[in-house]
Amino acid sequence: MSDVRARLRALGLLATSASLDDLVAQATKKRWGPTEIFEYAADLEEKDRARRGLERRTRLARMEKFKPMADFDWNWPTAIDRPLVDSLLSLDFLEAARNVVLVAPGGLGKTMIAKNIAHQAVLAGRSVLFLSAAQMLLDLGGQESTRALERRLHYYAKVGLLVLDELGFLAFDNRNADLIFQVVSRRYEKKSLVLTTNLAFAEWHTVFPSATCATALVERVVHHADIVKIDGESYRLRESKRDADSRDASRRDGKKSTES
Repeated sequence: MSDVRARLRALGLLATSASLDDLVAQATKKRWGPTEIFEYAADLEEKDRARRGLERRTRLARMEKFKPMADFDWNWPTAIDRPLVDSLLSLDFLEAARNVVLVAPGGLGKTMIAKNIAHQAVLAGRSVLFLSAAQMLLDLGGQESTRALERRLHYYAKVGLLVLDELGFLAFDNRNADLIFQVVSRRYEKKSLVLTTNLAFAEWHTVFPSATCATALVERVVHHADIVKIDGESYRLRESKRDADSRDASRRDGKKSTES
């Protein structure tokens, strides 16, 4: 049996190899014929490869931990297009290579929504990469040759769904602005891009080296795009205030207990 198991592993039938004893036991007990045995083995391999594929795509997506949309407080923002967000989570935009732009001040959940979109794409079998604009630029700027840079630009252009978080939090020099423009241009009308930003489009010139550069980038991003604008106060500030109020209440209660 160990020789058969080793040969199955060598053929890449890892799930069948690992479950060989169970397969033989079930086939004997249920008196399976060749067809049932092969069907069982095929099911094992399909499920195992789907699992390993999901694990690989999740690892390569680099999303780290995030809250599911079930935890999103839809009542907190003063303005948000929930039907549009629900539509984006169904991934309809991917087939048409449309972009998604989430525009909101910090702490209103735009990164949370972006990560959930990315997660749905991973579950759907798409290759996904989630990173901040600064991380991408650090990677591209660190390439030591023109050839190496071209390989990285090709990678960012070809990944199924690219999610760039926090565009606009840092100002860009001419070099970084050109790199972002190249990535956006190479994906234009070919692959979808999800962006999160704290800046309205009219303010992009404040972080790019020229108004012309900002305009050219905005045109390519929004030409085929679904734009989600979220208004309101920061969730994080709300939670911070709630925590502070809770600590103050605890201190007051403790003081009253001591005095009595």
